[in-house]
Amino acid sequence: MVEYLILIIISLSLSGILFIPFISLLYKLKFQNPHNLSVDMLGRVSLFNKLHGHKVGIPTGGGILMVLISVAGSVLYQVIFNHNVGFAFIVLAVTLGSFGLLGLLDDMQKFFKLQKSGVFGLRIRHKFLIQLLLSFVISLLLYSYGGKSVSGLWYIFYSTLVIAFFANAFNITDGLDGLAGGLLMIVLVALWIAALNTPFGRDVATFISILFGTVLAFMYFNISPARLFMGDTGALAFGAFIAVVSLLANISIPLFVIGGVFVVEGLSSLLQWWSLKFRNGKRIFKIAPLHHHFEALGWEEPKVVMRFWLAGIVCALFGLLLGQLVHY
Repeated sequence: MVEYLILIIISLSLSGILFIPFISLLYKLKFQNPHNLSVDMLGRVSLFNKLHGHKVGIPTGGGILMVLISVAGSVLYQVIFNHNVGFAFIVLAVTLGSFGLLGLLDDMQKFFKLQKSGVFGLRIRHKFLIQLLLSFVISLLLYSYGGKSVSGLWYIFYSTLVIAFFANAFNITDGLDGLAGGLLMIVLVALWIAALNTPFGRDVATFISILFGTVLAFMYFNISPARLFMGDTGALAFGAFIAVVSLLANISIPLFVIGGVFVVEGLSSLLQWWSLKFRNGKRIFKIAPLHHHFEALGWEEPKVVMRFWLAGIVCALFGLLLGQLVHY
């Protein structure tokens, strides 16, 4: 336990120091929240501009530093103190790195209008296909090591969907100051507890400890009023990360309860899309995902965030209980 607490403190301190010049660097590189006219799939102007138009220009890309510190710090620690990099470390590093790069590409498209210029102009379906491909490769790694004994080839199909789903659900949830970061900390604690007594427990706990420290430092700059946003670089990487941790710890089904807020947020956007497409443009929510719907009802942003944090804690408790019952 002392080892993990020390890792959290070191990661927190290092990240806190680096975030200050990093924010200045993001300003210089113009990695800032762009002004875009938000429309729904039918081309109608949504409420998003009214709710969040004041956040244009805030640096976006905190996830870049968080991913770098988490991967480099975890691998470096493993090499120095354990003199090797185990399977779990490789899979988790590949997950954060690959989904982080895809998220960075997505961020750069927004910052520099690359889609309009035709440079790296990936459409949504193209990015989703890439996510599925990355999820499939990671699933093959998991299957080659331990998935064969779980459910055969179906394991690859199942884990691919789990990774892709949580990558997108987390990305959808990252829309209010402090929301996704706070929920991530809650889920990481739950996964740390659940994974500790598994074959990969030590490796996973080390990685989670270092990531937790970086998220804690990030939250100082991200809580309302935010001075820094995570961006797709972090959102896609961390959503895929929690999915892979759950697969390593064999608690992927309880993850749908532990990360219940992410699940509900993702489903709210999916239901809104379905309603607009198949119900002649009728909306289920004033605006999706769900956190924006509550804003549109008149809730202040901090109120929505804190209520969702509380819901996240409750979901984590029930998910941990489910995990214990399943293994029992």
